[in-house]
Amino acid sequence: MRLLDAPLESIYQILSIDLPEESQRHLSNLGLKPGVNLKFISKTATGGIVMVKSTRLAFDRSILQQIDVIEAGGQETSIPLSSLKVGEFAYVEGIYAAKEAKRRLMDMGLTRHTKIYLRKVAPLGDPIEISLRGYELTLRKSEAQMISVIPAEKEGEE
Repeated sequence: MRLLDAPLESIYQILSIDLPEESQRHLSNLGLKPGVNLKFISKTATGGIVMVKSTRLAFDRSILQQIDVIEAGGQETSIPLSSLKVGEFAYVEGIYAAKEAKRRLMDMGLTRHTKIYLRKVAPLGDPIEISLRGYELTLRKSEAQMISVIPAEKEGEE
């Protein structure tokens, strides 16, 4: 199946890339080559975003159309913080932002394995308010998309 047609939030293994050699070499330098697992995390009308290891890469439709993938065996349980529902708990799995933005988010207490609770979402979906470490923090949806979390089954789960 073509990556462009693949459902979101699943893990895929790259079978082949039908692009010129120079483009394949460039993608290989980015970590995208046959045999590598990736997660398709976002799709727009003009392209999409994939996660390879801990790197988010944005591609145009013309490139996504040329990558053949197959669904990998295991499902990853992490989701973007922006996908969490109001009233749910989760643990921070990772922050996939640029250096300065990542540092700022970590300075606010968003570090690996931190338990968070999604308190509120604005009527139009942006911003969101979370509780962590005894205080409330409001984030833009664009910032929340860069934070990967593992949903907790219930409040008492450790």
